[in-house]
Amino acid sequence: MTKDLGVEVVPLATMHLSMAPPVRLDNTPSGTRIVVEFIEARWSGERITARSVGRTHGDWLTVGPEGTGSLDFRMLLETDDGAIVYVYGLGRNDADHFFDGAPNYFTMSFETGHEDYAWLNRIQAVAKGRLDAAHPGEIRFEVYELR
Repeated sequence: MTKDLGVEVVPLATMHLSMAPPVRLDNTPSGTRIVVEFIEARWSGERITARSVGRTHGDWLTVGPEGTGSLDFRMLLETDDGAIVYVYGLGRNDADHFFDGAPNYFTMSFETGHEDYAWLNRIQAVAKGRLDAAHPGEIRFEVYELR
């Protein structure tokens, strides 16, 4: 557990994402849009172990003219004991250097009706991740609960 300015950061899970090739839309009114479908998401941790379920999970990234990536992601998870959890959030990255190992940062919130995971509804999570150099198309995140 790490303390910084009165905020505790408690490990929640490691998240691995396998990504499909991105779809790029240049010169939109919002900037360059890059849509990345997550082929699979895997979460492993002491309090939650889960995999993506369904086919509607991905990141809708907008890149500004100075290279800042604004991320908007959503996914559905099914825990190893059958609970369904909706995960969503926003993030930032240095899009110009993403493929050179620049980190991605996310905030995450959760929604579930499953009583065993209702605690997720009340937390705010943060994550930091990078492309996995050994596995192209995969990115690994460390996810933390803020307390």
